[in-house]
Amino acid sequence: MALVTAAAARAVASPHTTGWEIVRRNYTVYKSSWLVFLTGFLEPVLYLFSIGIGVGRLVTGFEFNGQVVSYAAFVAPGMLAASAMNGAILDSTFGIFFKLRYDKVYEGVLATPMRTIDIARGELAWSLMRSAVYSAGFLVVMAAMGLVSSWWALLAWPATWLIGFAFAGAGMALTTFMKSWQDFEYIQLAIVPMFLFSATFFPITAFGGVLRWVVEATPLYRGVTLTRELTTGAVTVDSLVSVVYLVAMGLVGLTVASRRFDRLLLS
Repeated sequence: MALVTAAAARAVASPHTTGWEIVRRNYTVYKSSWLVFLTGFLEPVLYLFSIGIGVGRLVTGFEFNGQVVSYAAFVAPGMLAASAMNGAILDSTFGIFFKLRYDKVYEGVLATPMRTIDIARGELAWSLMRSAVYSAGFLVVMAAMGLVSSWWALLAWPATWLIGFAFAGAGMALTTFMKSWQDFEYIQLAIVPMFLFSATFFPITAFGGVLRWVVEATPLYRGVTLTRELTTGAVTVDSLVSVVYLVAMGLVGLTVASRRFDRLLLS
C-alpha cells in the first residue's frame, strides 16, 4: 500500500509520461519470440487460400454496392479485418491478464512516474502495433494476388488501425473484469461467431429482419464493411459510419480500462 501511495504521489509530482515506455518494454520482452507473432497472421491467410481461392472456384462472385466482385476479392477484406482483430485481441486480453493477475508487472510500473492511464495507453498502442503489422502483411498478400482493385485501398491499412484500436480497447477493458483463465471462454464465445457471421464469407443480404440488425451492430462487421468498400472502391456512407463506430468503441474501451486499472492497482 505504501508503495502504491508513494507511486501515486510521484506520478502527480513528476512530468507525465506517455505510455511509450510500456511499448518499449513489451518489444524487449517479445523480440526473441517473433515466431509467436506469426500464428495470428497466418490464420486469416490460410482461410483466404482455402475458402477465398478454393471455394472461389465454385462461386463466381457477388454484387457489392453495385459492383460485381470475385469471391476471393469479396472474402479477402473480411480476412483483412479479422487479421487486424486477431492482432489486437491477443495482447489486449491474454497478455494483459497475465501481467495484471500473475506477473504483477504493473505494480512495478507504478513505482515509476507512470500512471494507470499511461499503462492503458501503452498496452493499447502495443496491441495496435501488432494489429498493424498483421494487417500490413495481409495487404501485401492481397496485392500480390491481385485482390485490390482501387486506389481507395491505400486507406485500407489506416482503416485496420481503427479496427485494432476498437478491439484492443474493448479487449483491455473486459480483461480487467476477469478473474480466471476460464473467463476467456467468453471472449472466444464472442469472437468466433463474429468471425463466421459478420459478412466475412457471404453478403449481409443473407440475413433478414432483426438478425441482420444484430450483425450490422457488431464491430467486426463494421470493420469488414470499411475494408471491403476501400479495397473494392465501392465506397458509401457506411464507411463513415464504421469509422465513427470503431473510434467510439476504442475510446470507450480505453476509458473503462484506465478507470479499472485505477481501481485494481491504486486501491
